[in-house]
Amino acid sequence: MADQFQENMLFSCVHEQHFGTEQLVVHHALSIVISGTMEIFTPEGSRFFEAGKMGIMRKNTLLKTRKHPAPDGRPFKSFTIFLTEAFLQQFALQNTIPVQERFMGNSLYEIPDESFINGFFQSLLPYFDKPDFFTSKIAALKTEEAVELLLRLDQTFYCFLFDFSEPYKIDLEAFMLKNYLFNIPMAEFARLSGRSMSTFKRDFSKIFNETPERWLKQQRLNEAKKLLQTTKLRPSDVYLHVGFENFSHFSNAFKNYFGYNASTVLNS
Repeated sequence: MADQFQENMLFSCVHEQHFGTEQLVVHHALSIVISGTMEIFTPEGSRFFEAGKMGIMRKNTLLKTRKHPAPDGRPFKSFTIFLTEAFLQQFALQNTIPVQERFMGNSLYEIPDESFINGFFQSLLPYFDKPDFFTSKIAALKTEEAVELLLRLDQTFYCFLFDFSEPYKIDLEAFMLKNYLFNIPMAEFARLSGRSMSTFKRDFSKIFNETPERWLKQQRLNEAKKLLQTTKLRPSDVYLHVGFENFSHFSNAFKNYFGYNASTVLNS
């Protein structure tokens, strides 16, 4: 089994080092590393999660992951349970939770080794090898249990979980310079900056004097060249770091932009 979704649960099992391609967390994601280690890269920096570590990622967070098997040969394994907005809105209604202020905290929190949260994840272990048993009814019960435990653990999670506001219009230049390496659709860049697509393109052109597509390609290629010059990474390693999905596309774009192959930089 590699990555397998069952209801709102992601069961992950990776036997070799894997650089993740998922770039945008749409829903709040509560996770635990069962074995191996995982590096998480966000605009706020990087974090390292070892076996047994738990964390929660806020919705609309841009990230990249690198998963490593355990040194003893065991595969990387993790659980992630997604807390969807629809579920949380229903939970708030049933439990008369008032509208919360806009959440302004960090997008990633490491959850302390707390017995109840740990016990919650232990109760999910049997489903790892038999994910088909994780039915919609069990998913709803376990999701509600997860929310209850988070709220009892820290009152901050009320605002974290129940802020249902849409992204507001933010400084586009700062946002793009911080997030251009994340490979997400242009429509998501627009939404996360608090703009319609037409407003996004108009504002972008005013700020950068360039189209978003061309600017993104230029920034990513320049970053790729810098990485090749300053690290031991190979072109086949670099292209995912800088937001390209396809190595062939990256190689062609690099040569067209700089006039020489990416491997030339590595060997110089």
